[in-house]
Amino acid sequence: MTSRPSPRLAAIVDALPLRPDSRVLEIGCGPGVAARAVADRLDTGFVLAVDRSATAVEQARRAGAAQIAAGRLAVRQVAAEDFVLLDGEEPYDLVFAVRVGALDGRHPEAGRRALTRIAEATTPTARLFVDGGAPLRELTVPRA
Repeated sequence: MTSRPSPRLAAIVDALPLRPDSRVLEIGCGPGVAARAVADRLDTGFVLAVDRSATAVEQARRAGAAQIAAGRLAVRQVAAEDFVLLDGEEPYDLVFAVRVGALDGRHPEAGRRALTRIAEATTPTARLFVDGGAPLRELTVPRA
């Protein structure tokens, strides 16, 4: 599975404020198409793609083998509302999610928990984007 992004996903990736050194967290990566497209735009940056589905994570790992080998991508199985940084893991400065119910309003309680986890796993100036805008909309990362 080495598919290219659909026009919709390509527009979303194009809209992200990426820097060559960005540390990016994609929540709900599915088979990893967007995560690979982001990783391909980074020089020294890094993408962590997470999904609650074991099947999706396995697909993303297989399809992203080249980016993983290059050290620009990792994939982890975890739900947004359960995400925490691993010991020694650096925080992320950019987070995005496409069709993730916890962040698009379909599951408000899970969304509140996910936003708390995102705040704990990001830099103080991190930005969070979800689909549903033109093509993205920015959500506020809650800070204590």
